Amino acid sequence: MRHLLFYMFCLLTVSVLGQSVADYTVDDVITDIYYALSENEATDYDDLHEHLLAFTEQPIDLNSTSREELLSLRFLSEKQIDDLLLYVHAHPMDSLYELRLIGSFKDYEIRNLLPFVTLRPVVRDKRLYASEVFRMARHELTLRTDGRYMEDPQRDNQTDPVYARLRYRFNYGNRVVAGLTMQRPTGAAAKDMLYGGFLRVSDIGIVHTLVAGQYQASFGQGLVTASPLHFGKLMYAASAVIGQEGLRTYSSVATPALQGAGLTLRHKDWDVSTWYSLNRQQDSLRHHRIGCNLTWHRDNLTLQLTMTEHLYSDSVRYYFANAAYNQHYFRGDKQWVGGISFRYAWRRWIWFGEAAATQNRRWGAGTVLGARYLPWDDVTLTALYRYYSPWFDNPDGYAFSETSRLNDENGLYVAADVKRCYPWRWTLYGDVFRFSGVKYGITYAPSWGYDAAAQTTYYGPRHWHTDLRLRARQKGEKATYSLRYRFVWQQAGWYLLSQADVNLVQLQVGYSLMQDVHYSFPSVPLTLQLSLCGFRALQWDNRIYHYERDVLYAFSNYAAYGLGGRAYLNVRWKIIPQLSLYLRLSHTVYARNWVQERSLPAPTRTDLHLLLRATL
Repeated sequence: MRHLLFYMFCLLTVSVLGQSVADYTVDDVITDIYYALSENEATDYDDLHEHLLAFTEQPIDLNSTSREELLSLRFLSEKQIDDLLLYVHAHPMDSLYELRLIGSFKDYEIRNLLPFVTLRPVVRDKRLYASEVFRMARHELTLRTDGRYMEDPQRDNQTDPVYARLRYRFNYGNRVVAGLTMQRPTGAAAKDMLYGGFLRVSDIGIVHTLVAGQYQASFGQGLVTASPLHFGKLMYAASAVIGQEGLRTYSSVATPALQGAGLTLRHKDWDVSTWYSLNRQQDSLRHHRIGCNLTWHRDNLTLQLTMTEHLYSDSVRYYFANAAYNQHYFRGDKQWVGGISFRYAWRRWIWFGEAAATQNRRWGAGTVLGARYLPWDDVTLTALYRYYSPWFDNPDGYAFSETSRLNDENGLYVAADVKRCYPWRWTLYGDVFRFSGVKYGITYAPSWGYDAAAQTTYYGPRHWHTDLRLRARQKGEKATYSLRYRFVWQQAGWYLLSQADVNLVQLQVGYSLMQDVHYSFPSVPLTLQLSLCGFRALQWDNRIYHYERDVLYAFSNYAAYGLGGRAYLNVRWKIIPQLSLYLRLSHTVYARNWVQERSLPAPTRTDLHLLLRATL
């Protein structure tokens, strides 16, 4: 009966779904992910961009995947991951169309997932053979250079120094991944060149993961250690619980998370991880990290114990040491941080949380407790409580928080993600928080605030969808109200995006209008992307962030501030199958009267990004 139902679904959907998958490129999938994450402009999206693109070249085999691997995609919910693993465990998939039989997946979510997954015959022998690794691996070499020109009558040299980066990447089935990077930051001398590299080996006997060079360690809910990728509250309403990736490589050179080596051993229900890192901070300060994690998982229960020891070559100092907002921040030359986390799933409930302590002149405590309830497959309700005492401070941690620092906060977050009324989708959340001490930008204590948003999305029948987001925030004395409307249409190589943003901050209004037009030629491996944007945000608090496509493995999160307009052109051309060219040219023009009023020297700015990619 199940196979009969499966073939009926195939016959009804193969023409529509197949065509939409062909038209819906990987870039469009990543754009939707960025749009959902765009509330937090401090997130390291470049690493996520490269991470997702790596899965398009070495897709995840759904018949032999794991929870950790699916979590790394970031846009799947816990319910979808659990349902997918249960389905594959009961019956290995014969076709990707079987995703339609899993009730928690909608058509547009399957479309998002397809570029990153595949199906292969079930392989029992997972041993690595050296001859096969080097013979079947994928090699990639990229060269990127950026330049900027600013109109500035007060400067003789109007062209900024050039940025350049050379990178090599080696990938064998996502089991052996290595890379080397050489980078010249803008304005740096030859002696200030940045060098980096990374290595990851997975699934060799009891060795689950071995990393070296630049890497990340992410466990629990992020109170002890967390990756640089942070989610906004809207994404958190439906995304998987953060902080359960373990050890993985990190490709950025300028701000690596950890530098050293780490190892995870797996035996039956136990994982044991340990890592060491040495980073230089503030030029001369050396920061040693020694960490370990013990994970036990059985059926639907996961328990973790994580501890880190931080050793500094000198006492940590701050540029504004006497500021009221940082008086409880960590100071000293060593710090111990430890925490216990859990995750338990029972029927339609998922409970998760973490409790941690820090040694910071006085002992500080922090905790995150949350629950998700799924009354139906397409309805998710979330509640999360967090408390960070004034003396709790961990610069390496990043859990759910209103601020970028886990310190002196008490709050409650509730959210709902409703897909039951398809083709409509509703996502809403509300967050109330309180600070007992002085916070950055708030001149009095105690203080409180709130953050609430609602977004509705409608998926049209012919390759288009539209969404509207409303958001209201208040922190201290500053209240912000914003609205964003977006319309997306794509078909036969065309991609059109129209977006309008309006905000109100302290009775000051800011707004922007943006139009993107993309076209992929059917007979030539060439894609052109043109974007036009006009904005009026005269105060910095009214700035509006826009996601902009860039060259491969790059991300642009432009802050529209001032009075002016902006345009950029992307060109992507596959010269031959092994060689591709990526070019991005952007130009920004500001109203001269606005520039003169604020004594700013540059009414125009032009940026050029160029990247060559060779693969073998």
